[in-house]
Amino acid sequence: MRCVICKQSDTQPGWVTVTLDRPGLTYVVKNVPALVCPNCGEDYVEADIASSILQSAESMARAGAQVYIREYAVA
Repeated sequence: MRCVICKQSDTQPGWVTVTLDRPGLTYVVKNVPALVCPNCGEDYVEADIASSILQSAESMARAGAQVYIREYAVA
């Protein structure tokens, strides 16, 4: 897919770190599969993966975690 930010390159499969910050919680997921623009570095995570990460972050917030770092794993 063509990068919607720079419009200069086609994205390539790669791995990114997703960081979510909200009051009381910093949630970091490493090695998340994504499409990455080789020109500007913008990354695109598939909707089902993003949804899974958001659900996990909500669960950690409810559990009272303040900082949580993990490797991405397919559920």
